[in-house]
Amino acid sequence: MKKLLLHKFLYIICITGIIIPCKVYAMDITVGATAWYAWGSRYENTQDYSIRKNNNYAFDPTFLYGPAISVKLNDDFNLTFVYLYSKFNYIENLYGDDGGDYFVKSNIKRSDSDLTINYRLNNYLKLFVGAKYLGYEIKLSYDDPNDEHLYSNSKHNSFGPGLGLNCTYPITNNIFILATVSGFYLWSAGEKFEDYGLYSHKYAKPVRMTIGYNEYGINTNVSVAYYIAPISTVISLGFRFQYFITDYDEYEAFYIDNIKNQFYGITLTATYSFGL
Repeated sequence: MKKLLLHKFLYIICITGIIIPCKVYAMDITVGATAWYAWGSRYENTQDYSIRKNNNYAFDPTFLYGPAISVKLNDDFNLTFVYLYSKFNYIENLYGDDGGDYFVKSNIKRSDSDLTINYRLNNYLKLFVGAKYLGYEIKLSYDDPNDEHLYSNSKHNSFGPGLGLNCTYPITNNIFILATVSGFYLWSAGEKFEDYGLYSHKYAKPVRMTIGYNEYGINTNVSVAYYIAPISTVISLGFRFQYFITDYDEYEAFYIDNIKNQFYGITLTATYSFGL
């Protein structure tokens, strides 16, 4: 499964390279940083006998941040790369063996990256296609200092293609409206899960499993950009919304069929351009 996933991802990259014209041009390069202050939530579609007492969870707002790079290959094509990283947590309310409540704390590290090739349709619109990666590292533990030795870990990684449309509309010579909408479909090598007594009995041996899933969703972003000509820098401020579904092949340990995820919030990006 891992090899198949890697082959699919490399195929996307190869196709992206093939459609770029071979003629060599002087390149314009843009480098910078981007941040997203986002709120989030998830809804877990569970089976009737789930141990969860609540299926809908809200995340505290958190910063996602990382680099943004763009290379203009010629008048029609440019290549872009964006990577975002964050940490956040939430509390799950579950049924205990005795019928009472107990609480599990989720500590999550998230990585989200996009590599795309953009094609200029006209002065305002660009079509883009590329590859997306979405990854999570999750540690679950009792929200009780006396039970810190009971925990579980899972690693969640998926790759796949994305397709979208980008619009740039000038308001003045140095102020622009930017809008993007895109969709993606991701394959996984399986979620790696290890339980050290959190869901299994505390004296049992660790439980390890790999559970397959696919993910699909949309991204939208609207922002206002200001170009500072003397220093070749663009500052943009906007709003981004992301929605995607994690659709599991099976999830017998937690009785979850799929999870609906959404993140939304304010974006801020600063980039500097230069030529080679």
